[in-house]
Amino acid sequence: MKRIDNFKSIVDKYDIIFFDAFGVIKTYQGLVPGIEKTFEYLQQQGKEYYIVTNDASRSPVQLADAYHRYGLTAITSDRIISSGMLTKEYLDLQVQDGIVAYLGTPESQHYIDSSGLHTLPVSEINSTNIDKVNALIFLDDEGFDWQTELNKAVNILRRRTIPVIVANTDRAYPLSVNEVSIAIGGIASMIESVVGKQFIRFGKPDSQMFMFAFDLIREYRPISKKQIVMVGDTLQTDILGGNKFGLDTVLVLTGNTLSKDADTRITATGIMPTYICDSAVVDAGEFSF
Repeated sequence: MKRIDNFKSIVDKYDIIFFDAFGVIKTYQGLVPGIEKTFEYLQQQGKEYYIVTNDASRSPVQLADAYHRYGLTAITSDRIISSGMLTKEYLDLQVQDGIVAYLGTPESQHYIDSSGLHTLPVSEINSTNIDKVNALIFLDDEGFDWQTELNKAVNILRRRTIPVIVANTDRAYPLSVNEVSIAIGGIASMIESVVGKQFIRFGKPDSQMFMFAFDLIREYRPISKKQIVMVGDTLQTDILGGNKFGLDTVLVLTGNTLSKDADTRITATGIMPTYICDSAVVDAGEFSF
């Protein structure tokens, strides 16, 4: 593990950069200050980059549009690899018909709609259609009434023996420096313990998330894992997932892991990044156009 002051020196060693989104590129306040300079440098140097995210709340097009509203146009939809894409792949292969019920926003429904199945929010499942529910998906922590719909989800799963997919494994996300909010992964874990069933999880730290991204790239160019570095702010998802897949990893201190806590958390978890860097920002003074 090396502490690096200059993120540029890390970027220069690799051909492909995987970035987490929240805590690396953006925070609850907006974009990480100066992050646009990183993408200017990547484009100048001909580096390939992808946003590998557990965010299944919106489609890649909608996620890219959010960056564009901040002025970061370098992130286009084809550069976003979301855990929701793995959910779609699973549904295409394993669920042929019937209703797919979901918890999340209408925007998050994109990943199920794109599979051509009949999709309904859990709120619309009732005695007339529950027997047609062939899968239940946890997509996002917003877009539904927690008390009513979580209870309904429990009772759907008590009645139906169906696959349950957790499209975002994050248990919490930061609202501010001092506060966090429960994410859909945390909600899913609670319901999993209540119903006594094991759910299918997609997203970091699962190696399948990295294999999905790796395979997408290998469709048009030969690559090796040594050419890729994963940049994230969370040890248990970004860094652990990258490590498990055999990638070098960078822990940045602009999100879930603060500078004052980094050493303690690494010691406590045993999850060791290849590098630690204050941020993923390449300073404008470090290169010229």
